[in-house]
Amino acid sequence: MDSYEDEDAGGAGGLSSETPAGHGFEPVPAARREAVGRSEAAPQSELTEPELTEPEMPEEPELPQAAMLELPAPELPHLEMSQQAELPQPERNSGPGPAPARGIAALSLPYQVAAALSLAIIAALACVHLAMVFLHVAPPNTVTKKHGEAVDGWIYPEFEQNWKLFAPNPLQQNVDVEVKVEYVASDGSREITGWIDLTADDGQAIRGNPLPSHVQQNELRRAWDFYVNSHDNENRGNGLRGQLSENYVRRIVMTRLDKRDLGGPVERIQLRSSTRSVKAPEWSDEKIDTRPAHRVLPWWTITAADLPGGVRNGRTEASR
Repeated sequence: MDSYEDEDAGGAGGLSSETPAGHGFEPVPAARREAVGRSEAAPQSELTEPELTEPEMPEEPELPQAAMLELPAPELPHLEMSQQAELPQPERNSGPGPAPARGIAALSLPYQVAAALSLAIIAALACVHLAMVFLHVAPPNTVTKKHGEAVDGWIYPEFEQNWKLFAPNPLQQNVDVEVKVEYVASDGSREITGWIDLTADDGQAIRGNPLPSHVQQNELRRAWDFYVNSHDNENRGNGLRGQLSENYVRRIVMTRLDKRDLGGPVERIQLRSSTRSVKAPEWSDEKIDTRPAHRVLPWWTITAADLPGGVRNGRTEASR
């Protein structure tokens, strides 16, 4: 019995210390086994990763600035038209929407039609007006001879033109407008003055004045031209224009006479024009008759309608 226990003990001890040569196992040192055991038992957090370092790149040699400027530009590949068409085109950004319609386009269809008709009528009237003005200022022609009354009816009195398309010879006459007055004297008798030159009064007011009045320059002259052009040689008026010209001339004359002390209220007036041709210059051999030619108008009775605002006449005030 003792021999078996000793054998078992010896066999166990032999396995721990020595290995038979026939089996091929090498003995592992105890210190190594302990180190392996500790490494397996160590927690994962105690393990350290190996440090990674980036490899160093070799530095490129620096070129001088002159050499860099002389470097040739890289050649770009040449693309055919068909290849360029196949290239994807960049998408265009969508811009803002269309602007809202304005003007006539913003109106509804019925209003657009009405606006178009109105513009057409205005354009037609403008063309007719321009044609009438052209015929009025143009020299006498076939159209004006045939439709002269229609042209005058369109032009007068609102669109009267005081010029001609082709200017005639310059004015070579001096026309003076003169007036003779019949008034009531203080004793009740009627007195008649001599001829008073109203044009001379305007000339005296203009002479030496650097800024003469438009009324002094043109009012009386144009009023007389208005009368002559609307009356025949027998002083018969041409319809409404003739009557208007008479009223216009009488009111202007009464305005001028209001500045004079005649000695009594005006009852009647009589006008005449004195026309003298301009004398030829000394260096000219032309012979011109400078004797005055007169056109005498009939007597006109003055009424309250012939007195403009602000004009006072003793006879009219007494009748009130």
